[in-house]
Amino acid sequence: MDIVVKDAIIPELQSTNRDGAIAELIDSLVAANCVTEDQRDEFVKAIIRRENKGSTGFGHGVAVPHVKDLDIKTMHIAIGNSPEGIDFKALDGDHVYSIVLLLSPEDQPENHLDAMEAIFSSLSQDTFRRFLRQARSSDDVLTLLTETDNAVR
Repeated sequence: MDIVVKDAIIPELQSTNRDGAIAELIDSLVAANCVTEDQRDEFVKAIIRRENKGSTGFGHGVAVPHVKDLDIKTMHIAIGNSPEGIDFKALDGDHVYSIVLLLSPEDQPENHLDAMEAIFSSLSQDTFRRFLRQARSSDDVLTLLTETDNAVR
């Protein structure tokens, strides 16, 4: 919850393809002043390169694109929902409806792993995925994340 950027939650992505959705989420982090305009293209390319090596669409309608980079000083998460679904080459072959994009400092691998574990723990729950997909506003997403965070503690 601490690393989710409220202004980088997009309840309804405009993009209809994987690369566009990744760029849209990075753009939301630029708009939220978490990523500089100069870093934008570098991070988009790095995440797409990572996706081309193996999809982060792990099934059940969700994907977790991520990258570790020396230019990232603080971990950030952007979240986007696609009403139509996006072909992310997910492991189960289904479209992706919720995307959780993670940027991590390269020199903090343990924090990256902790964040990935927390993300996958939530996304592995059918109820969480369903409520995330149904979220219609940033506040809906934040409420869901806060409730999940509080339940874990």
